[in-house]
Amino acid sequence: MSPGRLVLEAKGLHRDYGSVVAVDALDLSMSEGEFLTIVGPNGAGKSTLLSMLSGAMRPTTGSVSVCGEELDFARHEWRHRIGMLSHKGFLYDRMTVEENLNFYGKLFGIADLKDRIASRLRRVGLSERARSEVRKLSHGMRQRASLARALLHDPDLVLLDEPYSGLDPAAALVLRDVLEELKDGRRTVVMVTHNLREGLEMATRIAIQVGGRFEWEGSLKGARWEDFESHYHCVVEGRV
Repeated sequence: MSPGRLVLEAKGLHRDYGSVVAVDALDLSMSEGEFLTIVGPNGAGKSTLLSMLSGAMRPTTGSVSVCGEELDFARHEWRHRIGMLSHKGFLYDRMTVEENLNFYGKLFGIADLKDRIASRLRRVGLSERARSEVRKLSHGMRQRASLARALLHDPDLVLLDEPYSGLDPAAALVLRDVLEELKDGRRTVVMVTHNLREGLEMATRIAIQVGGRFEWEGSLKGARWEDFESHYHCVVEGRV
């Protein structure tokens, strides 16, 4: 992919549940190499937005395209371009970590699967737990295993829903290092987080989502997180 190529485009993305609007006619475009952090209060529609961007949820109206290809639920080729880390983890509890990755790797048709699995587990610090059943792992280890799964097929677009949730300091450090590596200039990342400090440090762009819309979006490179925290509260409380 050439530098600056449009990777993600959402047009008029809307999702409602009857009278409740979760995402309100939102537009979003991202190019190769961008890292967008989305922050906002509970109930702002952030997870719903990620679910639609990943193709896990159909929008009520609007469309999502990845690398110029609109997400078509009748086809599956576009799924190879997306890696998603969510609260659910998408891991089978009674299978080992290695078995889970092997299962997903075969779904994606990865040729060098054995080496790829070993590499991903080594990167997230789980090589020694490869043959452990997922149900026997701590929350932090499950999160790291889920991250290995999300990155196994080397996706163009990586979507992360609260990746720091429940992690101990050691696991958070591993995650931080992996996220830094994702900023390699060829991958596009969208992360939802309540961790304002980590979110600001990682992002090339940041958006504050309130009531299903981006009430503020921009770049805060070099800004102190304490200053952004004050700005965030002003936006959420409608004082900006």
